[in-house]
Amino acid sequence: MRTNVKISIVITLLAVLSLSACKAPPAPVTDDTLVTSEVDGVKFTHRHAVQAPQSFTPINESYRALYNASVMTSPGFGGKIVRHLENGKPFTVLGEVENHWLAVAEADKEQLIGYVPFKAGVKSDLYDATLKSDRPRPRKNAKKVCVDVGGQSKACRNNDTATWILE
Repeated sequence: MRTNVKISIVITLLAVLSLSACKAPPAPVTDDTLVTSEVDGVKFTHRHAVQAPQSFTPINESYRALYNASVMTSPGFGGKIVRHLENGKPFTVLGEVENHWLAVAEADKEQLIGYVPFKAGVKSDLYDATLKSDRPRPRKNAKKVCVDVGGQSKACRNNDTATWILE
């Protein structure tokens, strides 16, 4: 009987020792869990909800938003909106990815937060010139154009609305 007790103690000790070597299960993965991906030799840190790009061309420059652009979880309009860029505010462009979209981060940061269309921003040093060139140019007032429509009547074109008025 003593051998049975010794055997059961040895088995219990082995079970305790083998279970003590087990690690705790990993924390559950959520959309906010930070992950690291590598694309074309470049490593990214990003939230699990943000898809890693398939291709990547580094840019690493400061840009400014040209409008309130949606930041998407994938490089295309099929992703979910993560946040918005604010018009005129700076952000960092990490690089260009597939579909001519930009991989972006917060200003002066390196963590990928999502993707915006290529035309959503412009390099910070070109921002003022871009806005200036995009302003509507005032129309030059052309002479009033009139044509005879018979007798003493004539039709004149209003240059502001491009409509014709009988006089």
